[in-house]
Amino acid sequence: MAKVSIGLRGWRFDEREVFTDEGEFRPLDEVPDDTRRRLIRLTYLQSKPCDACYLVHGEAEKKRANQAEIVYGEPMEEVLLCAEHEADFLYWFREAGGSDAAGTETFRDEFHEWFAAGNRAPEGYGGLEHVETDPGGLPTPPEPEELNRRLNEQYEGERKRINLETGEITTVDEGDDEDDLPSLDEADLSREYPTK
Repeated sequence: MAKVSIGLRGWRFDEREVFTDEGEFRPLDEVPDDTRRRLIRLTYLQSKPCDACYLVHGEAEKKRANQAEIVYGEPMEEVLLCAEHEADFLYWFREAGGSDAAGTETFRDEFHEWFAAGNRAPEGYGGLEHVETDPGGLPTPPEPEELNRRLNEQYEGERKRINLETGEITTVDEGDDEDDLPSLDEADLSREYPTK
């Protein structure tokens, strides 16, 4: 039973839980809950910036941040990293008390605080050696629209919705879409807003 990373290094999945014998993604309802949640979350995280780069450059210069290549932690408290900042995270986790926060709701925040305070791994601190046997041989996670299509193709008269941030799948009643839209009935459209 091989373990593989999908999309980002870090989270490892049992190949048999995720892929069919033909190498395609299994339907979501055949994937165990925790694995499904992580796969769905990955579709959301793939295009996000490295947390450490983001802390260095800030929101105004966010486009200067490297795209995340690695994910550590649990869904919703994960830390996203580029290869350049992985050693900083590993140092924090192994040597600076970060492992004490593993599995907690403060995991990401504690790393961010440590990093934002100017802490870094010592020069030459080793990271992990990632074994990439055939990175091109694995399918990339489906796009969010494809995930929703696949999820709903088996349910006639009932729609499912995936929250890409949390990985939760909920059933949507036909009238729910209109309820989600903000109402203009209570909006003060006569209000003047400042302009530059």
